[in-house]
Amino acid sequence: MAGAVSAGVLAWRRGPAGPELLLVHPGGPYWRGKDEAAWSIPKGLAEPGEDLLAAARREFQEELGAAVEGDFQPLSPRRLPGGKVVHAWLVKADLDLSGLCSNLFELEWPPRSGRVQAFPEVDQAAYHPPEAALRRIHKGQRTI
Repeated sequence: MAGAVSAGVLAWRRGPAGPELLLVHPGGPYWRGKDEAAWSIPKGLAEPGEDLLAAARREFQEELGAAVEGDFQPLSPRRLPGGKVVHAWLVKADLDLSGLCSNLFELEWPPRSGRVQAFPEVDQAAYHPPEAALRRIHKGQRTI
């Protein structure tokens, strides 16, 4: 994973009590039932030479099934503990998340069973107040 580059979007909206941040919960059996330090900003790997904002918007669309528009503000790139560098953009976007439609990934499950199953890359998306977002986001992404 060292040297890998990811791009993502941190969307926010004004909630009744102040700003709320959009995070996604990974799908699949490994993350089922986990909440604290399990969520992420919508992000994914960028192809070599790909425009990073275009990659971030593509990943957002793939993970949520909805495009995001607005005035994208770049955040400082962050190196995760595994060596991956995440480039992220902040954008104000109050999205209807009821139609969540994530792309799928395949995984041999249960392990060593020989049976491959498809799982959604994202199984939940929600806006969180900043304090809750800090508890829920992966520890390596807390500085994004």
